[in-house]
This record gives sequence, structure tokens and C-alpha cells, in this order.
Amino acid sequence: MTHRILVVEDDQDIGDLLQESLTRAGYEVLRAMNGEQALKLVEDSLDLVILDVMMPGLSGIETCQHIRASSNVPILFLTAKSSTFDKTEGLLAGGDDYMTKPFSEDELHARVIAQLRRYTIYQEKKEQEDTFLSGAS
Repeated sequence: MTHRILVVEDDQDIGDLLQESLTRAGYEVLRAMNGEQALKLVEDSLDLVILDVMMPGLSGIETCQHIRASSNVPILFLTAKSSTFDKTEGLLAGGDDYMTKPFSEDELHARVIAQLRRYTIYQEKKEQEDTFLSGAS
């Protein structure tokens, strides 16, 4: 199964780098340049969102809060904002992980794998519970 990752990044060069790197690693990558575009794409079935914080229109924090209102998809912040306050704000807004730019591709890939592993386990347990509950009625 190919995992679908949404990259939300307003910097074209960084977005291209992320798309190329993740595609090379075997993931299907969708792109959004801002929070509004991201919210439209989140309606699709996704396995992970990589989200910048500083974007035009909706910030990454606001976008994360909107996503969290309707989805449990893992959200990994990837941003230049590196203070303890920024990291705390992102995680408390609903982010599952937080990386700062500049970043190591190897570390990013390791974090992506970790998030996808946890989400896959969560989804499998949820499906088992749903099957059990539907069989019990």
C-alpha cells in the first residue's frame, strides 16, 4: 500500500525538494501552497500531513486546528519557527511532531516512517473495533 502524504509549503523550492525526496522513497505526494488549499485536500484519504507554519492566509497553526476538528491524520510541522514557544504552540494545536528548518532528509524520513507506523497501527485497531462493534449488533 502506498502512503499518501500532503505537503503544505508555500516555498516552491522547499516543496519541490520534499516532493522529490518523498516520491523517491515510494510515497504518493500531494501539494498545497497554503492552508486553504490544504483543507480542500484533507477531505481526500491521507496518511500524513507535513505542514509549514508561516504561510499566507491561514497559518499552519490555524490549518492544523481545522484539520484536527475532523481528522486524526498525523501532522508533522516542518518550519523555520524554532523557539520553544513555537514548538509548544504547534504541538498543543494538534501537531504530532515538529521539525525545524533547515532539516536533514534522513531525519525527516525517519520521522515520517515513525508517524506512519503509529497511524497504521491506530487505523488497524480502529478497524478491528469497528468490525467487532458491527458484529455485536
